Amino acid sequence: MPSRPRRIRKGLFVVALAVALAAGGLAADFALTKGRAAAEGARLRVVAAESSWGSIAAQLGGDRVEVTSVVGNPAADPHDYEPTAADARAVASARLVIENGAGYDPWARKLVDANPVGRRIVLDVGDLVGVGAGGNPHRWYSPPDVQDVIRQIVRDYVVLDPAGAPYYRGRQARFERNGLARYERLITTIGARHAGVRVGASESVFAPLALALGLDLVTPSSLLDAVSEGAQPTAADIATIERQIARHEIRVWVVNDQNSTPDVARLSAAARERGIPIVTITETPTPAGTTFQAWQTRQLEALAAALAKAAR
Repeated sequence: MPSRPRRIRKGLFVVALAVALAAGGLAADFALTKGRAAAEGARLRVVAAESSWGSIAAQLGGDRVEVTSVVGNPAADPHDYEPTAADARAVASARLVIENGAGYDPWARKLVDANPVGRRIVLDVGDLVGVGAGGNPHRWYSPPDVQDVIRQIVRDYVVLDPAGAPYYRGRQARFERNGLARYERLITTIGARHAGVRVGASESVFAPLALALGLDLVTPSSLLDAVSEGAQPTAADIATIERQIARHEIRVWVVNDQNSTPDVARLSAAARERGIPIVTITETPTPAGTTFQAWQTRQLEALAAALAKAAR
């Protein structure tokens, strides 16, 4: 992903026009066919604003759901994404919409509001876990929040498709027992072996995971937020990280590879020169189409290796 410009919430007038024109007909068609589709055993239509949540929803729903992830391309920036007419049509026919919320994807709620459908459920992750606008929106990097979302998705599936309740609960049990096994073991192991280790990061996407692992993230929070939001960090914050790197006050440097700026590149080069292990993570699942757990596990393995190297 190229360097991210300052994030400006762009007007959605083009898409708004498209969805406004389409909403009435799409909603009406959906209402008329809903009963027949259910009788024919049609799958629940689910739209996830981001593929991190879409991957989980698809694995929990199995053959009884059809999941569309709006932002699944690692080159796309979910903050500034501009929906298409196809996205509007997908939302118009969805029984469940999963949006991250917390100010991360306001375009998703605009699509929902432009395409009202009766008995639709909207799962706002930020609302679910108690993080509003202004808080850290990267909740898929918080293992406890991931568990909350898993449970809520299954509850929503059961409300929308009561006959499938045993199926959904069975898939949840298998997903938690098998799909997330390596992910959860790594979280436990890293926390037990490296709690309290001082680390640095290029932006706030890593902060929820650092907290869950018990790592001491010493990068100024103002810098984490500035880089995440495409703003210019202050000279004082840059100087603080430069000092931390120069004095080896951090043991590992974690970088969001999808949001590289000149300042971040320079700090990473300084860490590399001083032998500080660097771990790259991404904001969206990489490569496109990978499962949530494969993506997160790969990154946790890299982090565990870096922390072990720094401890030698």
